[in-house]
Parts: sequence; C-alpha cells; structure tokens
Amino acid sequence: MTQDSIDRRTRWQRVYRTRSPDAVSWYRPHLQVSLDLLELAGLAVDSSLIDVGGGASTLVDDLLDRGVRDLSVLDVSPEALAIARGRLGARATDVTWLAVDLLQAALPEGEFDLWHDRAVLHFLTNPPDALQYARQAARAVRIDGHAVIGGFAPDGPERCSGLRVARRSAEEIAALLAPAFQLVAKQTERHRTPAGAEQSFEYALLLRK
Repeated sequence: MTQDSIDRRTRWQRVYRTRSPDAVSWYRPHLQVSLDLLELAGLAVDSSLIDVGGGASTLVDDLLDRGVRDLSVLDVSPEALAIARGRLGARATDVTWLAVDLLQAALPEGEFDLWHDRAVLHFLTNPPDALQYARQAARAVRIDGHAVIGGFAPDGPERCSGLRVARRSAEEIAALLAPAFQLVAKQTERHRTPAGAEQSFEYALLLRK
C-alpha cells in the first residue's frame, strides 16, 4: 500500500468513526439519480455491479431490494463498509465487500456489467490518479457494459469534507475515460445536504466500447 493509500484510509476511517453516516454532507436516503441511470443502462437481476467508494451508502440496499444479487461494494474505509454490513444484517452475505483503495485494487478484467461511482472521482485532483481511475474502470467493465459516474458539477462546491475536489461536467468525465468509454446520457442533481445546503452534482452514463 502506498503512502497516499494509507493517508486516504486513515482520513476516511476517521470520518466514519466520528460522524453518523446520515450526517455526512453526501448522504441521501436513496440515490435516485444513480438508480435511474443504472436502470437506463439495463440494470437487471443478473447484472454484475460494483459500487466504488460505496462506503455506508444505501445504494446497495436498494439494489438488493430490486433483486440484484451479484453486487460488490468497494471502499478504502473498512469502518464505512462495516456500517453498511451492520445495517443490512443477514443480507450482507449477498454482497462482496472490498476494503481497498480503488487505485490500488486488483480488479478482475471484464468482471462487471455496471460500475457506479458517486463522488470518488471528484476527489482525484491529481491527474495521474484520475488516469489510474480511468484505467481501473476500463479494465473492470466488460465491453458493452456501462459506468455511472457522478460528482460535483462545474458550478458545484470547490471542497468536500475539507478536501479540494475536481468539478467536472459529464462531457469532462467522458473525456477523462475516453477512448474506452463514450457518453450516452447525463443528468444533473441539486443535492440538499443534511445541514440544508445545496450542492450541484452532474452524472455521466458511459458505454464501455
């Protein structure tokens, strides 16, 4: 594990040990925009899906409710994953949990039909890290599979959880992941944080070519 990976794990472990999962700024009870775009991409009960940076998100709950059974949740923070597992109870055994830094993860080639990311990529402000993210997605998603990637829009906040972020349009996300992926749809969202602030998000639905 690199020092950057250690630093990321330490930081996010501290966040999830000191704050309630429904109090962090990115919390939503249901990720409806993500679900809509995944369904547009062809989400089915036999889809193989990885939620990168899924942490304590409730997306996995909603996917299980829809009958999807080939689910993986990856996060650098074991604490975040433990929260999700505890919430799911016995259903947690239906999910593969990966406590690893995405940039260092040994993801199987062509393993997934669907890749989901809400607010991992926007933390990758260092161009080599963003490029490694693109490589990981291209490796892990099968040809004709899809990626749904969301983060702060160009008019969104400049920082999140005390960290500087890269604000990107759907077209900029697509350009970063090209030529392996192409943009097929986009969606904006006005996210209201638990504290009542509004944040502008933008999502890209990408096709693996």
